[in-house]
Amino acid sequence: MTSLSNLNMASEVTWCSDHQLDELHTLMSLGSTENAVITLAKLPEEESVVVVDSAAWAAVRTQTDHQISGCTLSALEREDEDTSMLGWSLAHDTAIVPVEATAWPLYDTGQFQPFPSERPYHEILWRDWEDLSAQTADPDLGSENGPLFEFRVMSYNILAQDLVEQSPDLYLHCQPDILDWSYRLPNLLQEIQHWDPDVLCLQEVQENHYCEQLEPTFRMMGFVCVYKRRTGKKTDGCAICYKHSRFQLISASPVEYFRPGLDILNRDNVGLVLLLQPLLPEGIEQKATSPLCVANTHVLYNPRRGDIKLAQMALLLAEIDKVAKTVEGSYCPVILCGDLNAVPDSPLYKFIRNGQLFYHGMPAWKVSGQEDLSQQQHQRKLQTPLWHSCLGITDNCQYVTLCQPKKSDRHKYSRDFLLQFRFCDAACERPAHLILLEGVTDVKPDCPAHWPKHLTMVNDPNPELFFPRSPGVIRHGLNLTSAYSHFLLQEGRSEVTTMPMGLGATVDYIFYSTEPTENGNKGGRRLYRDGALKLLGRLSLLSEDVLWLANGLPNPFCSSDHLCLLASFGLEISSA
Repeated sequence: MTSLSNLNMASEVTWCSDHQLDELHTLMSLGSTENAVITLAKLPEEESVVVVDSAAWAAVRTQTDHQISGCTLSALEREDEDTSMLGWSLAHDTAIVPVEATAWPLYDTGQFQPFPSERPYHEILWRDWEDLSAQTADPDLGSENGPLFEFRVMSYNILAQDLVEQSPDLYLHCQPDILDWSYRLPNLLQEIQHWDPDVLCLQEVQENHYCEQLEPTFRMMGFVCVYKRRTGKKTDGCAICYKHSRFQLISASPVEYFRPGLDILNRDNVGLVLLLQPLLPEGIEQKATSPLCVANTHVLYNPRRGDIKLAQMALLLAEIDKVAKTVEGSYCPVILCGDLNAVPDSPLYKFIRNGQLFYHGMPAWKVSGQEDLSQQQHQRKLQTPLWHSCLGITDNCQYVTLCQPKKSDRHKYSRDFLLQFRFCDAACERPAHLILLEGVTDVKPDCPAHWPKHLTMVNDPNPELFFPRSPGVIRHGLNLTSAYSHFLLQEGRSEVTTMPMGLGATVDYIFYSTEPTENGNKGGRRLYRDGALKLLGRLSLLSEDVLWLANGLPNPFCSSDHLCLLASFGLEISSA
């Protein structure tokens, strides 16, 4: 097994000619050789090939013209070839280099494992730090801004071990050893410790691993942790950890998205919202900062249920609205992290960033943009209203009980209150313009004997405030934008945070609160500028082709199927 410490110590890989490969396959077809190492007599000594458990591994590079190291595809054709896994192969002109001296077996699943590049993993997966502090200068305030409380935030889906074992088909490209929790845990902790975040938002945190290993280790690293497990029988959840030397906890609000009786909220995903008070260093007197609201979530994966994703996000935004709103009615700075299972510029992404979404009639699969299911019949479409009023959340993603109603004389009355008028004089009077239908509209309702002859109106003791529902649109007022641009300008490629089945995608985000500009929006995209919370830098992401060179995710260097996101922020320090 290639560990992090000896990635540069691999042996040379040699190549076989067509004739040699034919002889190799001939030997393999002669019978089973258990636990044996066979050196082909006719091969040069330095080009020996190892056979392990009846499976030989030769250094074979996949080409786009279906030629494999000079051999035709038919020469190496396997009976049960899994063509979907060929996407993990290296680029056409990628150099192939050192691996361990021990040959990798080609398992019966037909999984194709390309060789690593000649560079070690840590060089292939090198991520630059992007300094954005120069962009935070406000020309209206001069060349320098006031002092800032600087801190780092990391968002990381660390891949719960139970999910690895429940879906082994997703990780056929990995050597089994690197999927063991005993191998992955040190790698994950080493990565977190290296980047040294002040706030850590984790998804897919397995409960027993959190209690027995992660939380005790994070505590020794100076973190205070808050954890929320998914509801139902799920064994993982979300955690927010913060350095107790940098922040003090004001409040913690877990959010459960499962609501009994509501089909649109029948899944076990959760969220977590913390309100933190930054602790200024000693020597800064008569200074203060506003509290910081940090939210973390893992939204439903199912690409077909965009309606559920929107409802879950509305619940989280309503909780953020409650926690982050100040006495004056404004919001303290907000940072929203998580695995949202939606790609950039999808309707869900635009809803978070632009603050509104017209959803009526939209196909549910389109909300997240994960898959194109336009060719499927019987597509689910979003209808108005998206969620029932009994949820207690307005179309502005606010709790009904916490927001002021618009000025209106309209109220929602109880059934018992309205039944008072069932047999009143106005209800029993036939309208003059009503079409006369014998036996239907010519009959006057008979008042029951027990009904009082003289109506005494009783006011409804608990009338519900009337909140008009917007026709097919939902909104929020948090002014959030992404810390990442989702595009690598130098490479001309999209950023990638995960790589399921060899296809790169961005589904993980760090959003932070900003201020809208005077220009409003450009091409339907709302324009923002940094406010009290300023983005100072970020750890660059990678492109899909770079991850191909490392055999995708996870790999011996990155022990999750997601890349971590890391951003540096500055919070304005004002006079107390």
